[in-house]
Amino acid sequence: MNLQTDEEKQLIESAYREMLANCHKELSSAELSLIHKAFNLANEAHKGVKRKSGEPYIMHPIAVARIASSEIGLGAKSIICSLLHDVVEDTDYTIEDMEHLFGPKIASIIDGLTKINDEMLGPSNQAQPGQQAETSKQAENFRKILLTMADDIRVILIKLADRLHNMRTLGSMPPDKQAKIASETIYLYAPLAHRLGLYAIKSELEDLSIKYRHPDTYQQITEKLNSTEKRRQQQINHFSLPIIQKLEENGIQFEISGRPKSIYSIWKKMVNKNVSFEEIYDLLAIRIIFDPYPHIPEKTQCWNIYSIITDLYQPKPDRLRDWISSPKANGYEALHCTVMGPNGQWVEVQIRSRRMDEIAERGFAAHWKYKSMDSSNQEHELDRWIKRIKETLENPQNNALEFLDEFKLNLFAAEIGVFSPKGDMFTLPKGATVLDFAYEIHTEIGDHAIGAKVNHKLVPLSHIISSGDQVEILTAASQHPTPNMLDFATTAKAKAKIKDAIRDSTRQQAEAGREMLERICSDAGISPNHRDFVHELLTAYGASSREEVQQLLGSNRISSDRIKRIARKYSGNRFMRSLFGSGKSTKRPAEYAEQQRLVPASCCHPLPGDEVVGYRSADIIAVHKATCTEGVRLMAQHGDHIVRIKWTGQNQLQYLTTVEIRGIDRMGIINEVTGVITRQFMVNISKFHIENHDGVFSGYVELYIQDTAHLNNLMDKLLKINGIDSVRRIDAPSD
Repeated sequence: MNLQTDEEKQLIESAYREMLANCHKELSSAELSLIHKAFNLANEAHKGVKRKSGEPYIMHPIAVARIASSEIGLGAKSIICSLLHDVVEDTDYTIEDMEHLFGPKIASIIDGLTKINDEMLGPSNQAQPGQQAETSKQAENFRKILLTMADDIRVILIKLADRLHNMRTLGSMPPDKQAKIASETIYLYAPLAHRLGLYAIKSELEDLSIKYRHPDTYQQITEKLNSTEKRRQQQINHFSLPIIQKLEENGIQFEISGRPKSIYSIWKKMVNKNVSFEEIYDLLAIRIIFDPYPHIPEKTQCWNIYSIITDLYQPKPDRLRDWISSPKANGYEALHCTVMGPNGQWVEVQIRSRRMDEIAERGFAAHWKYKSMDSSNQEHELDRWIKRIKETLENPQNNALEFLDEFKLNLFAAEIGVFSPKGDMFTLPKGATVLDFAYEIHTEIGDHAIGAKVNHKLVPLSHIISSGDQVEILTAASQHPTPNMLDFATTAKAKAKIKDAIRDSTRQQAEAGREMLERICSDAGISPNHRDFVHELLTAYGASSREEVQQLLGSNRISSDRIKRIARKYSGNRFMRSLFGSGKSTKRPAEYAEQQRLVPASCCHPLPGDEVVGYRSADIIAVHKATCTEGVRLMAQHGDHIVRIKWTGQNQLQYLTTVEIRGIDRMGIINEVTGVITRQFMVNISKFHIENHDGVFSGYVELYIQDTAHLNNLMDKLLKINGIDSVRRIDAPSD
């Protein structure tokens, strides 16, 4: 093991002292003593180990501790856990050692932060040659973190600090690792930081993710922001001066600051609205943070400041956001408005009290601080969110990837409040159905639900409920969960309960079918395991496994007569009879093709010239655009299956892509559009769908195109047709 040089020792000691000096909370001598003990242990354990950047590894735990303490506002235990978070995973120390040295609470948090290895996944989740694993280590790691998080929120807060530092130092990693980690970050960690109210960390994670997923775009936006910085600062000063004067005249103590939108939010708006950087009208945002007067509600003072601002500048009515009367689920409180500035530019103004600002910046850590000062002791939105996490984890799916998708869908979603006939309120994710509400009340009610009355009107189980609805569930004893119910169940709780019920029913049917099949085979004197018999059985019923046939047989969806006829074909085979009842089966190793086939993904239809990534599965590699939502999800969940690919050589193939066209309808315009496509560009049309509404038409054309240059030339030509307003490439039709 290499020893630390004097220069490295000095670097480490300086970083450690700086971390302690920047702690958000004052530390006692006892806490400092434990922190020193943790630092010395971690420094010794990681001695001689270097990061990819070349710096001593201990610099990473110190940086994580600093983020946890100074940027999130956590205390001594979190600093200790941050310093030790990689010790158990990367060295010979165990969780038992941590408990002996630092106590059970710190050991429990460190255990939650320690990644899962292949042995912990178990044999059922190990990928066989040529197969994809049922789950992924990323998904299992995240589920493990959440299991510990339900008992102690500090686990996920430290994990976010760890992820933030890894993203800040991602430049030293190879490109494939950068893509995997950046996609995982935008898919899970940035939304989680947002859900926990850590806006500064959420924004930085998003920006860093864009930096490594789309480096050229990131660089272009950065350069444009830098080039317009001076003019933007002049606009902020010009806009703010009258507000400052009025607030001072009213005796309000405040801070005012201006900032541009984050790079990620600019990029997202450019992509979603298909506009250029210059076309984004609300690049500027002003934040006013005030010190509230005692004995006057903060809400009243926010509206007073709003009144002062709108006396000076005209507000945009549809851009008022009142997060004071109804705080966001992550605890965020503020009043947002957009007003017309003196130079004809829209400016967003955010109004917060000092307390609101600390909660907005530090999220959960500040929430607990102010909760302890709140005498009403009311349950906070964040408390309810943690409670929902616990409920979700009570019924974890066998497949961690499925669990992960449902967790993301349900726990990052906006929420609605729905009432029972007795007036009890239930919180559900936006987009929840009547069936979700039934399972929210009780599993028995969900299992036997047949419909509902929403606001006294009869509706089906698939009906989407809205905030404020009063819902009465109708049940019948004969009703039981069916697979089609999963099509309109949206919450993790409802889906888990339906799957449990279906699984129990399927298991019983499969067992009954197995007994019936064995009786049929016994009567025919053959083995139910014989390869030729099983092959003919699967072919006859279009099944993928013998278990599927058994389930069909046990549920009375197929007759046993045909199976008997097939079994009798093989009844004279003495080799089959010798195998009867043995339960033995021979598995042959999967055969690999020498080269895997590249297949364009149907979700995004990549073209030569697009930035792409490959997802390796069995004998093919699915090619996704780097911006594809499904591609990002796969990179986040199956980083080990992602391969870097590039278009090379002369392309003679044609690829399916979709173009959306909008414009003013007139006689002959569609003929001109098809003429440009087929006659001028010699492009084949796969599908053409068009609709007209009050003289405005919109639709899409599916085309076979060679590459992005070919497509861009075609789109430019279409845009020049008189009456065409917009032409843009889309991943899939909108109808």
